[in-house]
Parts: sequence; structure tokens; C-alpha cells
Amino acid sequence: MYRNNTVGVVVPAYNESGLVGDVIRKQPDYVDRIYVIDDRSTDDTWTEILAAGSDAGGAICVGSGGIGRTTWKIPETQAVVYESSGRVVPIRHRENRGVGGAIKSGYLQAREDRMDITVTTDADDQMDLGQMTRLLDPIVDGRADYTKGNRLSSRKLQDSMPTVRFVGNVLLTLLTRIASGYWQMMDSQNGYTAISAQALECIDVEDLFEYYGLRNELLVRLNVANMRVRDVPMEPVYGTEESHIRLGQFIPKVLIMLIQSFLWRMRTQYLK
Repeated sequence: MYRNNTVGVVVPAYNESGLVGDVIRKQPDYVDRIYVIDDRSTDDTWTEILAAGSDAGGAICVGSGGIGRTTWKIPETQAVVYESSGRVVPIRHRENRGVGGAIKSGYLQAREDRMDITVTTDADDQMDLGQMTRLLDPIVDGRADYTKGNRLSSRKLQDSMPTVRFVGNVLLTLLTRIASGYWQMMDSQNGYTAISAQALECIDVEDLFEYYGLRNELLVRLNVANMRVRDVPMEPVYGTEESHIRLGQFIPKVLIMLIQSFLWRMRTQYLK
């Protein structure tokens, strides 16, 4: 618990063997639940999640035959939520659904567990978990409903990120500003975020985009719900992991989604 608020952390993972275990073990002591979602990986990610979970605050009980419990929030046809007697709640998708689908599963479980604040962080160990309180404080203090990291102001990012990827990030940030109406927002693709229980309750999580653009669409939904969004400047952390994003496929899909989301926001906010 952090400043009298329960904290859940959602960790979407796809083929992150060798990294996801460290992310689980490094979670701060004040984190109450760690929802680690294996998006049907083809490597040893699932085995590593179970092993790391037993090291991070109690043994994991997966039940006889390895099948855990499911909830009405996460249909059994989509994922299995494994029982945990410690902090770690392992969730395994039956089919690959993309990072958006993994975050949705984590959000749904955190909402069912009534977490006061739910954080998202990637499984590639490229986020400084020691900076998490900077995301939490604005929400706890009542200054924001949703916070997110911002790396674009960092010279380190500009020097380290390939030019094509950096330009793509800036372009998507501009398009997300237009679609969402959050004109001061930067680094729309940053996966280090925190959301209050009230904001999460206002969003139709099941209907969110099941791809890398979930965070972009979420901003649109938050604006329509009159939620306050705050950027938190952060330095990027780099390791050996390569991005799973393929820009040639990613940008067209997200662009279409942003156009649809913008039109939906216009209809909802101004034509009703």
C-alpha cells in the first residue's frame, strides 16, 4: 500500500523470458498486486512468471492440474487467472491478443480486486520502477486521474532511439493529441502509466483496442469522461531487448483507430 492507497501493477508479457522475472522481483514493496499476463508466449515466459512469483511475496497456488480460477470479468474462453497466495497474480491468455489485450486483462482483474491505483509497466525491464511514486503522487494528491511517463524531452532518448522510430513516436503523439483533445500531452506511446480506480471505472475496458494503440484510445476515452491527465518527465532505460513493434503494420492500424476515435469523441462531446 502506498500512502493509504492499494496499488496494482499490470505487466503484459510476450516472449520476455530472461527479463520478465527481474521485472516481477524488482517491484516496490508497497505494490499490493502484480498482474503478469502471458500473451501466449512461445518461449519460457510462463515458466519464468511462475518461478519469479514464488520469489516475490509468497508461493503461487495454481490448483490441481494447473488450472486456476476465472472471473466473470475475464471470460474463460480468453484467459485463465491463476490463484496466488502472494502478490503475484499470473494470467495466461489462451490465444495471443496483443499488448492491448494483455493490458485489458490486467485492468479487469485489478478493477475486480478494487485496487485504488493501477500501474502499467512493460516486461522488458526498460522502466525505472524506482520512479513509480512520481506516477502515483499526482493521483494520491488529487491532482490527476491518469499519469504517464514522458521520455520525449530527454536528450538521451533523442540520441539513442533510431530516427525513424523517434519521428514515428512524435507523429503519433501529435495525432493522439488531436484525437484525444489533450493538447499538452507528450510521448503517447509510453507504457509507464497509472490510473485511479475512479477513472478505470469510467472506461469500458472490454471495448478498448486490442493492439499497441490501446493507450492512445484510452486517452480519448478519458477526455470524454472528463478525467485529468498528467505527464511525468522520465529518463528512458535501455537494455538488450528489441521492440516487438513493426512500424509498417503498427502505424496504419493505429492511424485508422485514431481517426475513428476522434470522430467518436466529436459525436459524443459536441453532437449530443
